[in-house]
Amino acid sequence: MTKDVVLDHVSIRFGGYTAVENAHLTIRGGEFFSFLGPSGCGKTTLLRCISGFVQPSEGRVLIGGEDMRNVGPNKRPTALIFQNLALFPLLTVAENIAFPLEVRRVGRKARRKRADELLEMIALPGTGDKKVHELSGGQKQRVAIARALAAEPDILLLDEPLSALDLKLRQHMRTELRAIQQRVGLTFIYITHDQGEALTMSDQVAVMNAGVIEQIDDPQTVYNQPRTPFVASFVGESNAISGVVLSQTGRLATLDTPLGPLVGQAAGGRTYLPRERCTLFVRPEQLFIADTPPEVNEIKARRVNEEFEGSIRTLYLEAGGKALRLYHMNAATSAALATGDGALTVSFKPEQATILPDDPALSG
Repeated sequence: MTKDVVLDHVSIRFGGYTAVENAHLTIRGGEFFSFLGPSGCGKTTLLRCISGFVQPSEGRVLIGGEDMRNVGPNKRPTALIFQNLALFPLLTVAENIAFPLEVRRVGRKARRKRADELLEMIALPGTGDKKVHELSGGQKQRVAIARALAAEPDILLLDEPLSALDLKLRQHMRTELRAIQQRVGLTFIYITHDQGEALTMSDQVAVMNAGVIEQIDDPQTVYNQPRTPFVASFVGESNAISGVVLSQTGRLATLDTPLGPLVGQAAGGRTYLPRERCTLFVRPEQLFIADTPPEVNEIKARRVNEEFEGSIRTLYLEAGGKALRLYHMNAATSAALATGDGALTVSFKPEQATILPDDPALSG
């Protein structure tokens, strides 16, 4: 039976520096859970706290309902995969995988049998007698996972394990990691600054900023319904348009902006006061070129530049002194967009834009 991991109001301080502030969440057994955030936001510190290498200054870490305070890393039901993988170059692949079993004094034949079983599971059968240097980057990643699984942990902790791989291999390994996690049914706790990794693989994502968890949700909710300006700006691309509230009806609020009145959804069911300063966030893929004047959210813009990226075209626009981006799907009917610098009318649906209170830290 898989075990839940609970961070019970965990804060971690190093002298006068606060690395993590009041982290409170539950990671359910069997989930693929990711901590997503920029460098220095505290996500690796939290992972090390779960693994036992760092103790909380306040709060508790519970695994399977048991308080982990004073329980060392080697006594916890966790296994940690580091960024550099830490494979042993002088050992064979099978010996690397079986190393945790050797530490436990498991016999040679039983170790090799288990190593071969794990090689089958990670789709590398017959490679047990190879040396580590004979493997590709993606194969080394899988061997590191197999070695961690050999210790039979309840929870696998992964600290940005794909960061050193090239783009195509990272994308391939996302699929591989998720497939392995679903196959073995373990809890994976994953650290990354890469939005694509977190959104593609995870059941739940915790977005961190400056030591604080700003939002915990499934990937689609994090992307489509950000709860804070930081989440809206960090996860994916967004056009951020500042203004003041004119009115609000139900969940829809109207802002007075330099681009004219714009209507969007008040995030999280908030109620705004007239003249309150807010920012409307709308994704580049939610903007569209309007053939006829729209009823709401009419933006008069001028095309400044255009980039062809194969499946999409990125249009760089200027409207009311504000730079905007619009993603347009590449199709035969859109060939005319590749040339010209004329005026355009663009718009978006109110329910596809999010209105959040201004965050001075993100201004400019």
